[in-house]
Amino acid sequence: MRLSQLLLPTEREPPADAEALSHKLMVRAGLIRQMGAGLWSWLPAGWRTHERIVAIVRAEMERVGAQEVLMPVLQPADPWRRTGRYDSVGAELFRLSDRRQADLVLAMTHEEAMTFHVAQVVRSYRELPFVLYQFQTKERDEPRPRAGVLRTREFVMKDAYSFDRDREGLERSYAAQRDAYDAIFDRCGLRWYRVESDVGMMGGFGAHEYMAPCPAGEDEVALAPGYAANVEVASAQPRPVDLPGPLPDGPALVDTPGHTTVEEVSRALGVPPGGLIKAYPVVTEGRGLVMVCLRGDHRVNDVKLTHALGETFRPAHEHEIADRLGPPGFIGPAGANVPVLLDEAVGDGGYVCGANQPDRHLRGVEPGRDFPFSRGDLRRVDAGDTVDGHPITIEPCIEVGQIFKLGTRYSDPLGATYLDEAGREQAIWMGSYGIGPARIAAAAVEQHADEQGIAWPRAIAPYDVEVIGLGRPGSREREAAERLYHQVRAAGLTALLDDRDAGPGEKFADAELLGCPLRLTVGKRSLEAGAAEAQARRGLADLEPVPLEGAEEAVRARWDALP
Repeated sequence: MRLSQLLLPTEREPPADAEALSHKLMVRAGLIRQMGAGLWSWLPAGWRTHERIVAIVRAEMERVGAQEVLMPVLQPADPWRRTGRYDSVGAELFRLSDRRQADLVLAMTHEEAMTFHVAQVVRSYRELPFVLYQFQTKERDEPRPRAGVLRTREFVMKDAYSFDRDREGLERSYAAQRDAYDAIFDRCGLRWYRVESDVGMMGGFGAHEYMAPCPAGEDEVALAPGYAANVEVASAQPRPVDLPGPLPDGPALVDTPGHTTVEEVSRALGVPPGGLIKAYPVVTEGRGLVMVCLRGDHRVNDVKLTHALGETFRPAHEHEIADRLGPPGFIGPAGANVPVLLDEAVGDGGYVCGANQPDRHLRGVEPGRDFPFSRGDLRRVDAGDTVDGHPITIEPCIEVGQIFKLGTRYSDPLGATYLDEAGREQAIWMGSYGIGPARIAAAAVEQHADEQGIAWPRAIAPYDVEVIGLGRPGSREREAAERLYHQVRAAGLTALLDDRDAGPGEKFADAELLGCPLRLTVGKRSLEAGAAEAQARRGLADLEPVPLEGAEEAVRARWDALP
């Protein structure tokens, strides 16, 4: 491709609202343009990268025997009602009606559609197992679209679905998809972690996320030797806290005028924050008001709390707290007339907690003796907690893929069954496997960019090689660059020729911004030496010059040696 003919609107300055590095550079490099909030168009060079990622994913899906299909984005609401997701999924699901007032949805994922069709066509155990996959547009009414193509309202996703006879078959299919995903991210040149995760709205009984570490990531991963988990589900041994024993005659009232925060009470009473029990009252539909209690140095994990409660919750309002417990800021589990759910990290000892009276706390409170409770893993892990004696670190990451063990979550309500060898009807066991090409592209930018621009991994770069001809139009340098461009293509590589009537500074700046892995430059001095200067974009490293005579073999050798 000739740069003079390529729609590549590069910019010197990033968008004013851009925070993530990938957002800034993908706009500046002319790869993407915004049409509305969370709505992005891919321009030619950007789409080439997107489709190179798609090709890698497709190759790995076909390697494990998956069959490609295509299903509608616009779907009847009925299958979503039958699975319960029409009502359980929040406002992120686009709901609409057609001219006949039939309810429809714009799919954010395709479990319902896939299961609907499988329920129609599969009858016997002989037809199982198999895996279907597609690349399809997804729609999500994202409340806070941001960070360019990282959080959008419309995006292309590869979603695959495995259909098996039983749990053992699902485990085999899941392992095959897991291995394929490992290969995909390796081939795309990403640094990544596979971590334990929550199943979320998808349901089922097990899931893993693929996380690409980078500062722009909105997810966080807890890491220790042999351990990796999304902080939503991570568990670890808390850092110990020194506590006095409980007071033998029961808790003692202490005055704490105006001290409503953990920090204020800790400082006033001379106890560590971990020596306090802080209360977090919540309201559920089934239980009403519940007092959730943690150590003062810990934070509630909403995902874990939802699992522990067995239902959704909301924070209690101030008037609900005042009516049932006492003044907000001074409440605690001792003497409370509501159920208490206590985090597992609250161990034995004498704690400080609110006295349910204005400006007062209790000292020497012992869980069990001074208040009844039920237990749960409710807290968010912190850096420095330990797993098998190893301290964990917490790293921000971009989620680039997720795989789920769905079991019969969708086959049961949608009637996807088969007859086994004995003629008995059985539910089909399913898995779901999603991956985002746009997120892979953005993660690659985040991980490999430098001050000059993007530095693509070579497998997903929009072009393998950029050829730059210096000098005026019609000069010997330009003619040599033209010949070299054709030689690069003859070597089996994709090439971009900068044939614009522009100065060297502009050409080099745009080349570094776009980030093709190998740059070949023909100028007056290199032409006199019968060679083109070669530079690897990663780290802007100079390579051995490429001889202009018979350049195909030398270009290929330079390319194959790139990281």
